[in-house]
Amino acid sequence: MKTELELKEIVKLKYGEIALQDKGVNESSCCGAGGCSTEVYNIMTDDYTGMEGYNTEADLGLGCGLPTKFALIKKGDTVIDLGSGAGNDCFIALAETGETGKVIGIDFTPAMIAKARANADARSANNVEFRQGDIEDMPVGGNIADVVISNCVLNLVPNKDGVFKEIYRVLKPGGHFSISDIVLVGNLPEALQKDAEMYAGCVAGAIQKEVYLELIKLNGFTNITLQKEKAIVIPDDILTNYLDDTALAAFKNGTTGIFSITVYAEKPSETKCCAPGSGCC
Repeated sequence: MKTELELKEIVKLKYGEIALQDKGVNESSCCGAGGCSTEVYNIMTDDYTGMEGYNTEADLGLGCGLPTKFALIKKGDTVIDLGSGAGNDCFIALAETGETGKVIGIDFTPAMIAKARANADARSANNVEFRQGDIEDMPVGGNIADVVISNCVLNLVPNKDGVFKEIYRVLKPGGHFSISDIVLVGNLPEALQKDAEMYAGCVAGAIQKEVYLELIKLNGFTNITLQKEKAIVIPDDILTNYLDDTALAAFKNGTTGIFSITVYAEKPSETKCCAPGSGCC
């Protein structure tokens, strides 16, 4: 398996390419990772088009849920979007938080940041900003966000525990997150696990659902709630790039499941000294 640094570089290069593709190409591929499927339909994405603040230019078809729909954003909230891409979830969050609120999008791909800023300029959106940075080391201060959202991004990060620690750090006491992501039940075939393209395509980087939820708990979050869950089916014409007929049949008839989940959790209003991210111990 490649190192964390190598995996990050793969993701940065791939999503730099995706920033220059249109939505149709992204939707017909595996989470936008490349034109690998001839079955033209959305593999993972949900439909944003009826949501207030939706902007087709900012929607690259890369998500696996609708976290903003479940995020309970209020007027005046400060919202941080992790892996903000071209800004789709940020602009929808902006419609929720209104003129008195603020939205900060964080992405480590320069082409995505440039695209998002151009979309913000086109909308004359003054209370949204996009910062280039690593979500394992966010370029924001602590205790500033009322809400953190993210859409199909943490599965791309090797150090998921580090990201949850950062989410805890940047949330205000009593703040919360709503995150859509890809998780597994059962083990992927080795050929899928080791492939860089499948990693950039949101699949090979996914971890077990129970491990994912346990990481949230271990990092001090409470009221952990599964807001939505749906099965993800990878088309045969993608899988046959990695699996022979026998392995394909075993995978499809086995116990492995790939799921999109949307998870909600809260940072406690009162934190103990040694709570994750408190910085006091």
